[in-house]
Amino acid sequence: MTKQRLSGWGRTAWTVSDTVVPADVEAIRTVVAASPHRGVIARGLGRSYGAAAQNAGGSVLLMPGTAVGAPYSLDDNTGIVTAPAGMSLDDILRDSVPRGWFVPVTPGTRFVTVGGAIASDIHGKNHHFDGSFGQHVRSMRVLLSSGEIVRLSPEENAAWFWATVGGMGLTGVVLDAEIRTLKIGSSRVRVETERLTDFDAVVAAMSSDGADDTYRYSVAWVDLVATGRSMGRGVLTRGDHATAAEAGGGDDVLAYDPKVRLAAPPWVPNQLLNKLSIKAFNEVWYRKAPSRRHVGIESIPTFFHPLDGVRQWNTLYGSQGFIQYQFIVPLGQVEVLRRVIEAFSGQGVASFLAVLKRMGPQNAAPMSFPTEGWTLTLDMAAGLRGLPELLARVDTMVLDAGGRHYLAKDSHVAPSAVRRGYPRFAEWQEVRAEMDPTGRWNSDLARRLGLMEKG
Repeated sequence: MTKQRLSGWGRTAWTVSDTVVPADVEAIRTVVAASPHRGVIARGLGRSYGAAAQNAGGSVLLMPGTAVGAPYSLDDNTGIVTAPAGMSLDDILRDSVPRGWFVPVTPGTRFVTVGGAIASDIHGKNHHFDGSFGQHVRSMRVLLSSGEIVRLSPEENAAWFWATVGGMGLTGVVLDAEIRTLKIGSSRVRVETERLTDFDAVVAAMSSDGADDTYRYSVAWVDLVATGRSMGRGVLTRGDHATAAEAGGGDDVLAYDPKVRLAAPPWVPNQLLNKLSIKAFNEVWYRKAPSRRHVGIESIPTFFHPLDGVRQWNTLYGSQGFIQYQFIVPLGQVEVLRRVIEAFSGQGVASFLAVLKRMGPQNAAPMSFPTEGWTLTLDMAAGLRGLPELLARVDTMVLDAGGRHYLAKDSHVAPSAVRRGYPRFAEWQEVRAEMDPTGRWNSDLARRLGLMEKG
């Protein structure tokens, strides 16, 4: 084992753990059996923004891409992918897209592992259409703290399956999974872009009684710096995978070769992304969008993973790091969503990234974040004056409205927020205890939120 200082993608709350890259399943069993009282947690590519894959004073399994779990395969007839848990969506896409298949759900980065996608039950721009990642997992193999390997699916050991989906790695180590993928005709996306003048226009365009349900993918960028009549203005982008004809035909219609074109500088001052610089960026970003609805063809990386084109973009906030904050409120709580945006805008919080999505119905996982409603995601410099007090106010608004927070991005909420926001939390705890009666799995996130504690 090697002592290693770890953080989440937000680069806050660094802690030191004993880390090991397991060569095989037996190596995982050895680490788990010998784990100290602080326990053990599996870690993929470290893209959780908070401390979900850290374990101060305990052990962390750095899951390799291919050595542990079933070997990767893709059935060209059915689109079923079998992949080891440490394999990234990036690696899958590089093989599957040229063969005419796309991952069923992707977040804003393709550098997420299969195991992490299951543990966080990731969602994307298509939740209102296709649901979350866990709904496309046919089965998975999980190593329990006892050393036993169990096969879980919605039909086999269903309660354990759904406790693992969204369970933040606290039920066991996912070894591999079978995943249904989506048939595509090209490696391009047909994208409709529209500039909207204020919050009301954005919500109206995305409401469930409008045309949004006819698009597989839909997301709005929201300007949190704008005030007055322009408060909540945004740019709405919607679309679906382009057909071969829409993509222009030709032999390269499924060509896919994403590249990292830029790199963040090795040192960035803490104040580079401030209210003035982000306000200027937001103005440019808003004005460059067409004032009238426009349809174009974009590549998969441009539409789904634009920030992946900048290596280590998370360093742009400097040494202070940043907080990514994501919550959801029910569809009927639009006025609460408005008050939240007013709170951030009124305090002049500068967010480099603020996106709004309308989510579809929740799945069967007790700890899965997405439920039918509006979800807003934004990032903020961790050192902003008054930020803890502002977030505490927003937390109350969200929870009073029947909302919740996304644990894969959380580095801030109180333990009580989980118990209020996730009404099936106690049920999940009971199933989790069945799977891990000795309490081997643990993490910094779990300790901070008391996820292993009753009551």
